[in-house]
Amino acid sequence: MTNKYIYFIANWKMYGDLKSVNSLNKVINFTKKYKKKKFKLIYCPPYTLLESFYKKIKRTKIELGGQNCHFEPSSGPYTGSISPTMLKKTGAKHVILGHSENRNEGETEQQINKKINSSVKCGLKVILCIGETLVQKKKKKTKQILLRQIIKGLYKIKNLNNITIAYEPVWSIGTGVVPSNHELEKNIKTIRNILKKNIKFKRPKVLYGGSVNIKNIRNLARIKDIDGFLIGGASQNAKKFIDIVKKTII
Repeated sequence: MTNKYIYFIANWKMYGDLKSVNSLNKVINFTKKYKKKKFKLIYCPPYTLLESFYKKIKRTKIELGGQNCHFEPSSGPYTGSISPTMLKKTGAKHVILGHSENRNEGETEQQINKKINSSVKCGLKVILCIGETLVQKKKKKTKQILLRQIIKGLYKIKNLNNITIAYEPVWSIGTGVVPSNHELEKNIKTIRNILKKNIKFKRPKVLYGGSVNIKNIRNLARIKDIDGFLIGGASQNAKKFIDIVKKTII
């Protein structure tokens, strides 16, 4: 790990209801028991649960984030959209942007950049997702894709300290297939070099996401250049999420 804290970000995607809020009780008790350990937990539930989650965690060390937002910073005629300001007013401190599931729906690099710019200006910390598809990987275009996504995503972004990079190979998300340690080390190093040379970002936080679970976390945690994990399905179960954290920090 290259930063002060190890980060564990729970991306709930389109799952969860009001009953799900009670699952936080176990996680809150866990954070109290291991409060001296240097880790950060960030929950990113659906928009409908943000305020309920915030009420539950506001006096804990757990932080809140949104899963996406509009590039309009405050308000406007965008039916069904949520602005960075709206997210902040729910108690959120973070937002996930550039996730491959949104890119696949047609989200462009320019839109992602505008979202990042608005979010940072509104005081949110951005978790920028980047990663190559299986076709791009087979064509040996991984470095080219990562370079493009980083440069275009962070174009003219000034407050880089509010940016965290989450490397999520698209071919790994939800498939159970995880890159080998050698491949992951190589790609994380590539990301850090791009950030340092092209963006002048000297000490970035770089996380890994993609089929992270209790079976592979110890092996993933051995990779020194990874500052934490973006966790999907496994984060929806309190026990599994806690076990992932424990196997990393203890």
